[in-house]
Amino acid sequence: MELYSGHINRLIEELASLPGIGGKSAQRLAFYLINLPKDRVKRLADSIVDARENVHYCKICYTLTDEDICPICSKKDRNHRMIMVVENARDLAAYEKTGKYDGVYHVLHGAISPMLGIGPGDIRLAELIKRLETEEVDEVIIATNSSLEGETTAMYISKLIKPTGIKVTRIASGVPVGGDLEYIDEVTLLRALEGRTEL
Repeated sequence: MELYSGHINRLIEELASLPGIGGKSAQRLAFYLINLPKDRVKRLADSIVDARENVHYCKICYTLTDEDICPICSKKDRNHRMIMVVENARDLAAYEKTGKYDGVYHVLHGAISPMLGIGPGDIRLAELIKRLETEEVDEVIIATNSSLEGETTAMYISKLIKPTGIKVTRIASGVPVGGDLEYIDEVTLLRALEGRTEL
């Protein structure tokens, strides 16, 4: 038996399909949105549609942006000779919050996972190698998660880059094994960055 009308049920179902939103949270959000003034709901809906239509990958680092080149890559005062490789844009944001890293990034959009059928060709590794061939780079910092997939990806990248003579480092411990970077506090991330080791 359905408790609510079709429009309410549809809204709850759509909200529940979002990651991290269960049925009860979806119901709470649905009623919150229904009770908002119409102009606020329209602004929210418009911002979602605008983001979906205008956000794409940076042509250099592959983070999400609404420009051809993201704000980090376009800054002249960043150290463009140091590239931190991260799994996703959320990890990039986590490191930016520390305010201590002045290099640039490369976003892989995933990690190698043979169990899930994700190989090197399924993430932005080819783009990283091409970038290293065309840019002057002194160091590549591998900041993938401390999971089996993250470690596998780090070792694979290290083996690809080491023959080029570019220094390859890995973020240090302090990041718990199995932990996702986006959920770790800035102090821990900063310690991991400062204590990175050469691979």
